[in-house]
Amino acid sequence: MPPAKRVQKVSLKIVKEGSFLYSPRRLNSPAAAAQLFREFLGTPDREVLAVVCLDTKNGPLSVEEISRGSLNSAIVHPREVLKTAILSNAAAIILAHNHPSGCEQPSQEDIEVTMRIQECCHLMGIPLLDHLILGDVRFTSMKELGHINKREVRS
Repeated sequence: MPPAKRVQKVSLKIVKEGSFLYSPRRLNSPAAAAQLFREFLGTPDREVLAVVCLDTKNGPLSVEEISRGSLNSAIVHPREVLKTAILSNAAAIILAHNHPSGCEQPSQEDIEVTMRIQECCHLMGIPLLDHLILGDVRFTSMKELGHINKREVRS
């Protein structure tokens, strides 16, 4: 008989690292979400992906930096996005990342990552409402471009 294996007992919780005031109580448009992300991210010199977790009325619950990459890419894993959403008890999420080049147009990789994350969100029952790409002045909404499909979320 093999020796017994030690199994760790764990508990999970979110660590609040701080907060900031955001005046709109709900994110009811891509512009409102872009404003929140700009306040949170500032103007980084490399690509940064962040997620905002929303309550049932699209009020922001939490925001987290998921990935900090290089000048033109950031590694994105759906599990990291969904980990924050689950621990925040999110009803839905919105993603955003910046393009340090200043161009707000999505790359093919941006589109593919968005579709992959949307599928994972669908399986978990946490809708991905939008993925914003922040340029220097303007932003692009992947939902408005048609890259995010409205689906019924199964419970």
